[in-house]
Amino acid sequence: MNYNDTDTFLKKIRPQTLTDEVLSGPVDFSQTAKIKVDKDLYLEAQKRGLSLSELLELPEYDSSPAGSPLDAFERQLAYHGLRTAGKSPVTVEMFYQTAPALLPEFMMREIRRGQNMRPELKRLIASTSGVNTSRYTPFHIDTSATDSNLSLRPVGEAAEVPAILVTDQANTIVIPDYGLTLKVTYRALRYRTMAQFKVLLWYIGYRLASDKVALAVNTIINGDGNDNAATVFNTDVSGSLDYDDMVQFFNEFFPYRPNVMVCHKDVIHTILNISEFKDPMIGFKFQTSGEITSPLGATLVRCDEVPSDYVVGLDYRFALEEVFSQPLTVEYDKVIEQKLEEAVISESVAYAKIIKDASLVLDITWS
Repeated sequence: MNYNDTDTFLKKIRPQTLTDEVLSGPVDFSQTAKIKVDKDLYLEAQKRGLSLSELLELPEYDSSPAGSPLDAFERQLAYHGLRTAGKSPVTVEMFYQTAPALLPEFMMREIRRGQNMRPELKRLIASTSGVNTSRYTPFHIDTSATDSNLSLRPVGEAAEVPAILVTDQANTIVIPDYGLTLKVTYRALRYRTMAQFKVLLWYIGYRLASDKVALAVNTIINGDGNDNAATVFNTDVSGSLDYDDMVQFFNEFFPYRPNVMVCHKDVIHTILNISEFKDPMIGFKFQTSGEITSPLGATLVRCDEVPSDYVVGLDYRFALEEVFSQPLTVEYDKVIEQKLEEAVISESVAYAKIIKDASLVLDITWS
């Protein structure tokens, strides 16, 4: 269902892909109407290393002007009359009948939205970069020099200027493929609304992000294969964790600052029950925002894949990087042709240490 008159169109359809509020200002569909989204367009995006949304935003397609209420992909949804939330969202069946080629990108966007619902991953990594190969060589920053060699100081005539040595690590990292298969009968989905389908996609993204947190923490603890596993410190008494242990652990980070601590749920329970941590302001912040912080200024992140006697601390600004050779993708051809009978959602991602000393481990049960 297409509408040539923009005002009439906006009165009949307000897609809640970004907002459920009334769109302000006119929306220009002149370029949108000229674009045919099909498998070839997905293939073109793939060749350029872009998502379909990113491809549509290129000047030769349908780039969004400043202040546009919808991006290029959302204009495709709106142009085809596909409301995905709010009042009276279309069903999966209606979506397929109207514009089946838009569904793979819609799925990927909503899966990413689900990933963002697990923000803990962003608190663990300093940077994210794409590479064009399945192997990656991290760089090595030599932090073993003494302070006198690295500190700022006057340099006399013919004296050696302090230097920070940066080289490649000895071993490359293999960037593996991760994926899951979404198996669902079309019969089970066809009469569901797109608002209901979105929740399923959010859950998939949320679980993927949780798995990536576990992968990142494993790299922090065990290293990336370049002899850079985290240094382990022990509590004063094996099997016991108290405030003094936490303060000592905090001090071991200098000159870095442990702004994130990742723990098993049992360790979080122990930490929050240390008398010095029973600060009413901490409880207030948890009750109002759901964010757990400690009096030492670090955010506590729960990850039950962490050993139940470990506290993993890191300065996220310098500890870890994320690299990917293939961003999140959905098998667009199967989604378009087979109506979601089976589709693989995949990503190629790995984690590498940046500065080894920016992450440490406190072992509670060490005897």
